[in-house]
Amino acid sequence: MELYQLRYFLAVAETGNFTKAAGRVFVSQPSLSQQILNLEEELGQQLFHRLGRKVVLTDAGQKLLESARRIVADADQTIQELKESTGLGPKVKVGALQTVAHFFFPAVMAHCRANDIPLIIHTREDFRRPLAEAVLEGQLDWALISLPFNEPRLHFEKLYTEPLWVAMSANHRLAQLDHLTFASLRDESFILMGEASTLTQHIQRFCGDHDFEPKISHRCAQVSTAKSLTAMGLGITILPKSARSATDPEGLIFRKFSGPVQPSRDIALVRHRRRHLGRGAQLFVEIARTVVGPIASTNTAPPLKGS
Repeated sequence: MELYQLRYFLAVAETGNFTKAAGRVFVSQPSLSQQILNLEEELGQQLFHRLGRKVVLTDAGQKLLESARRIVADADQTIQELKESTGLGPKVKVGALQTVAHFFFPAVMAHCRANDIPLIIHTREDFRRPLAEAVLEGQLDWALISLPFNEPRLHFEKLYTEPLWVAMSANHRLAQLDHLTFASLRDESFILMGEASTLTQHIQRFCGDHDFEPKISHRCAQVSTAKSLTAMGLGITILPKSARSATDPEGLIFRKFSGPVQPSRDIALVRHRRRHLGRGAQLFVEIARTVVGPIASTNTAPPLKGS
């Protein structure tokens, strides 16, 4: 039994398809299929029920699954630790949501420089599902995602809770209201991120809790685009507090919601539950805990209208 065969086995088990699995591990589909056959022959057990384009684990495959995950995770951890021991310093691979990455990564880098911490950080900015999959596949050590998220193979460590605020043009009629509620937004045009954005999903859920669907006039891939369109008066948007910046477009203002219950989101660090943390990954989480508190609780942007 070879380590690469176990990687191929896990790819097939997790995708349920030989072609998709081959793409994940960067080999041809015939080569992958042959190695799975070789593994089955060596074990004397069929590992998959082959149901046309779909494959399902047999009882033997189910028994192998957790052991294969543990073996591959241990091997990857050993390789990582050896690389760190001979390199320039400990390394970590971290991903974050688009609405978190813009302030979190610079803050971590600045903290490392200010304190002479020789941590080499590789970053990735993406949506929640791809980040979680990258952690599960070993491409990332940690990811910052929003909760809730149901995946038993991940370990979650909540970092902070962040309020959500309404962004609008200073000339917008809502800017003149003394009390801003979700009901006030019922007839407004919304400028939101794409459907894959967890922030958009949060907003749609909050609106649904108040018995209306947001009327979406523009969808954006970047927060900066949503801000620019909002500042032009083309609609309103809802953004996390940390999205505010001293470089926001002229005329863009933020308002808190009125009432005792404020909409918010929880941000957590996630890692693979069965993957041991290398020195770099352990150091990173300590840094994250240090820098995220002040960032989540303060803001350096101009004074907030209506606060």
